[in-house]
Amino acid sequence: MKGEEINPSLLKKYVEITLVVLLYWFVSISLVFMNKHLLSSQSVKLEAPLFVTFYQCCCSALLCLFLSVISKLKLIAMFNFPHMTHSLATAKSVFPLSLVFVGMITFNNLSLKYVGVAFYFVGRSLTTVFNVIFTFTFLGEKTSRKAIICCCVIVFGFFLGVDQENVSGSLSTFGVVCGVLASVFVSLNSIFTKRVLPAVDDNIWLLTFYNNINAILLFIPLMLVSGEFPVVIDYPRLGDIQFWYLMTMSGIFGFAISFVTGLQIKVTSPLTHTISGTAKACTQTILACIWYNEVKSMLWWISNFLVMFGSAAYTRVKQIEMASAYMKSRLPKV
Repeated sequence: MKGEEINPSLLKKYVEITLVVLLYWFVSISLVFMNKHLLSSQSVKLEAPLFVTFYQCCCSALLCLFLSVISKLKLIAMFNFPHMTHSLATAKSVFPLSLVFVGMITFNNLSLKYVGVAFYFVGRSLTTVFNVIFTFTFLGEKTSRKAIICCCVIVFGFFLGVDQENVSGSLSTFGVVCGVLASVFVSLNSIFTKRVLPAVDDNIWLLTFYNNINAILLFIPLMLVSGEFPVVIDYPRLGDIQFWYLMTMSGIFGFAISFVTGLQIKVTSPLTHTISGTAKACTQTILACIWYNEVKSMLWWISNFLVMFGSAAYTRVKQIEMASAYMKSRLPKV
């Protein structure tokens, strides 16, 4: 009896999906570990988190310009990238989003600086909860009971994780507060992005360019106020090529995460992307515990599971509700 033949096109699709998911995992996990090393490693010892974030924004803006030039000159066959132009009027339209964007990446990096990589996912896990709150506050959209239950699971997992970090003696209250604020700004970022996208003709790359240009301008006074300029000027490794290589790589990976996230959603689906992100977070947590030789309690692991389960369940519930609403809209009106 001969075995069933494998459809070449189907096999090609599965290989493509697998490679894209692995690429997303690699970029995302590498970025977190790279940023953690830059922000709190004893070998780097640069107490200037705003400068690190500022430099990453510079890298993103320059990469947008670089890819735009390559596309315009047609240096790479079949490569298309939007033409990057700058308009003061458009920059002003994007500015409210840029304020949120700066808050998001600043508190995100501050959270990573003061909490461990293993706790990083739980520390920033309230984004879904704030999505529900802000969607109701700004858009007047109510959330179903099932979705609210999922949010309650996430909140319980978050507080259990904080409690276990406290029990182990590794809790950073400031890091947790920054993680919560990062979740707030991530949620606001998605709402403001929808409002601002029409100003850039719904072009996500052009929005990325304007966001990073505005962020660069915003970080300069922030670094002045925080006193980071003298810290950077007096930094002993300022002329170290290895330091700038690591900084630049973190900037490239920070730019790449937007691309691979969109690519994963494109070749799979929003639900699969969320499941992949949850599985990635689990892998990242395990790798962090191994890499930093951290031993966690059973309740600590349960808190992680609750957050991951609640997040995945919420996405599934919302997907079912959206599908149901779509089917109802297709029914003929009596």
